[in-house]
Amino acid sequence: MFYSIKGTLIHTEPSMAVVECGGVGFKCFTTLSTQRALPKLGETVTLYTHLNVREDALDLFGFATKSELNCFKMLTGVSGVGPKVGLAILSELAPEQVAMAAATGDSKTLTRASGVGAKLAQRITLELKDKVKGMQTSGAGFAPAGVVSAATNAGAAVNALTVLGYSPTEAAAVVGRFDSSLPVEELIRLSLKTMAGGMK
Repeated sequence: MFYSIKGTLIHTEPSMAVVECGGVGFKCFTTLSTQRALPKLGETVTLYTHLNVREDALDLFGFATKSELNCFKMLTGVSGVGPKVGLAILSELAPEQVAMAAATGDSKTLTRASGVGAKLAQRITLELKDKVKGMQTSGAGFAPAGVVSAATNAGAAVNALTVLGYSPTEAAAVVGRFDSSLPVEELIRLSLKTMAGGMK
């Protein structure tokens, strides 16, 4: 419903920021990463948003980057992962770290987040990895052909970016711009930065 919100930052608390827009203060639940990226009170801020509708509440979540928002949506799409756990994971790990953990099946990394036990971490990595496989076998193959193989660093980076919600074609096109011998996490970081730049 809401893509983003831009206005004056008028209040912050741990895991929450209030953005005044058109005379209305919007309470946005945030991650620690977004909190660190916020400007000073009274300055203009833009947050990418997600509205969570429940029977008894409408909760607005705000993120400093599109990749963090995409990662939050992917995490909360996993059974047993609510918004609170999604925020906890993204407060502890950057989106590229979450994507890397999911793409490589590294559930232990996710347990660093508060409230995430071994079983939940395993479910997250399994479900997100399955989503990537589903995208690859549904005809949404990587392009351009031959640029990436799942066994290469570039291939692993593309898989990780699809975990964050980017299409395999889009991810492969961006990853293909960089040196494929770079570490996977560096390829993910550079690709996210490039994609974020193109969205502004």
